[in-house]
Amino acid sequence: MASGYTGERRVHLEALAEQLPAHGLVSRMVGGDDPVLWVWHPRTGRQTLIFATPTGNGWQFLWSPGGQCPATDLERTATALRDALGMGQPA
Repeated sequence: MASGYTGERRVHLEALAEQLPAHGLVSRMVGGDDPVLWVWHPRTGRQTLIFATPTGNGWQFLWSPGGQCPATDLERTATALRDALGMGQPA
């Protein structure tokens, strides 16, 4: 069963997905009614799942290992993901 936040969660994840190609990353929405964003770096093969969750200060993106950024800062999130998955390689 989908949560009451599914629509808003999807909007945040889709907005992030639009930014990722400019940072050399590829993504796909997975999870059906409880969406998450599967993101990978095509050169390194490293990948992670991005969760969007509501917090007391708005929405937050979370990913492993220990990554997080506010959903309002898409550029910072995409850069952090590129750095984490690219292991310092230029995008």
